Amino acid sequence: MTTLSVTLPSFGPIFRDNNFHQIADLAQMAEQAGVHRIMLTDHVVMGAHTDKYPYGPFPFPPETAWLEPLASIAHMAAVTERVRFSTKILIAPLRPAAVLAKTLATMDVLSQGRLEVGMGTGWQREEYEAAGIPWTERGRRLTDTIAACKALWRDSPASFHSATVDFDEIWCEPKPAQPGGIPIWVAGALHSNNLARLVEHADGWIPPPYGNLEEVADGVSTLRDALADAGRSLDGFGVQGDIDAVSGDDGRPSIKASMGAAIEWAEAGATTINVVMSLFCWRMDRAQGWFDDLAESWAGLDLG
Repeated sequence: MTTLSVTLPSFGPIFRDNNFHQIADLAQMAEQAGVHRIMLTDHVVMGAHTDKYPYGPFPFPPETAWLEPLASIAHMAAVTERVRFSTKILIAPLRPAAVLAKTLATMDVLSQGRLEVGMGTGWQREEYEAAGIPWTERGRRLTDTIAACKALWRDSPASFHSATVDFDEIWCEPKPAQPGGIPIWVAGALHSNNLARLVEHADGWIPPPYGNLEEVADGVSTLRDALADAGRSLDGFGVQGDIDAVSGDDGRPSIKASMGAAIEWAEAGATTINVVMSLFCWRMDRAQGWFDDLAESWAGLDLG
């Protein structure tokens, strides 16, 4: 079954007069609209060199406020009942593995098993420098952090030894509510190191931003072969497809005009269709109407 995800804005002008708590209102609207999964982006700090963003012009100046995604998800989970939550993406190497494992397990228990986590390395060197983490170790630390979290969620006591994370005979309780631990999605291009990370540790793949259908379809084929070589199957492995904003008759981005592409994304191998709300709506007084249009557009699709 193809599911619907929405990346909510956790930054920028939608929260006027610092009313950041209103993100909980957006979460309730999303749940009522039938959204399966809410996602949030992550920046711990922001440096001056936003021109280094690898996917085109960065949309906001560095002084823009960004809510921390895990704290925000905890806030939203407390006022919802069914919708799941994830990150797109959590810059996992910035967070100590044991602290991250504890935080995520706690969130999963408190939300009664509604948590997933998308992880990646991010693109900004300044965040690593501010956290005292070597930029050149980011890939190794991502792999080690994922593996260490899984060990802490699985074993009591847990031991883990690697170049960047090392512990022996420790307990991290409570365990996540979900059997087998919290689903982990890994973001990024399918270069050799990331492909190996996905095959060994991940439950899903978040392709690079602004990828097209052909690139995702090729990636799904690559993943299928790599998983099979490792004795795994693509069945049950998540793939995210991000739809682009298409203008309606009024020349503005329209969710109704854009949602038709969801069928093509599903045919390319996407198991969840992600809609980035900020491409369409930046005002709280228009949010409910936008979610109503999203629900109507999604209900009208034939995704098999």
